[in-house]
Amino acid sequence: MDLTRVNAQGLVLLGCGKMGSAMLAGWLEGGVVPSSVHVLDPNPSAWLSALCQRGLHLNEALPEAPTICVLAVKPQMMGAALPRLAALGGGGTLFLSIAAGTTLARLQSVLGAKTPIVRAMPNTPAAIRRGISALIGNDLVAERDLRLAEGVLQAVGQTVRLTDEAEMDAVTAVSGSGPAYVFHLIETLAAAGEAEGLSTDLALKLALATVAGAGELAEKADESPAELRVNVTSPGGTTAAALKVLMDADTGFPALLKRAVAAAAARGRELGKEG
Repeated sequence: MDLTRVNAQGLVLLGCGKMGSAMLAGWLEGGVVPSSVHVLDPNPSAWLSALCQRGLHLNEALPEAPTICVLAVKPQMMGAALPRLAALGGGGTLFLSIAAGTTLARLQSVLGAKTPIVRAMPNTPAAIRRGISALIGNDLVAERDLRLAEGVLQAVGQTVRLTDEAEMDAVTAVSGSGPAYVFHLIETLAAAGEAEGLSTDLALKLALATVAGAGELAEKADESPAELRVNVTSPGGTTAAALKVLMDADTGFPALLKRAVAAAAARGRELGKEG
């Protein structure tokens, strides 16, 4: 992140829920000066309110031309919240939106035709700095702006650039909503362990550690996930018996996850048409 620009001109954060708080914590630890940050949030947490003692501005008048304005409210709240920031549009401030389904065109219609806007989709592992965010800008976003947006998002994890905004609905369905799929996998794996006679606590501990460990292994290993699966599957063994069920083309993971991701992507497109 360009700390010189941010600390000199200021950063505005609209909405400081879980994602906004995770980003703010990352920015402050990364060197952003609290007095350069302006937060607008109707229900600030005790943690956020305490930051005012370090100079952070909470629900105060905004600077005339902050370096960047991060929109971190829920999509359903965007319509009511955006007009308050319209005065910052016009080119002097870069806008970064992390609201699912809120298109660049919709943002630009409120903020002005000359406003550089980046749209991004982070995910909840941002809370532990293990998130991943996909981003794309409108035609007014320069390379310098993209690097600034990436720096803001990298405070909570990795970033990837998209080449077409149409990809954002699929990104939302895979990585944005994906953590919930994994959490449900943990739930159901633990429940299946209970059904086989394990205690609730033991089944959950085994499921949690297995999913977390397998995920980290898949990320760090040289082999692909498919190769790792084959490596752990002995012909005619217990894993093979389970995978025969899970990999069934009609009733297993392939069909189920394809339907789930398609449903999430479709809802993302619907959100883009609402409001």
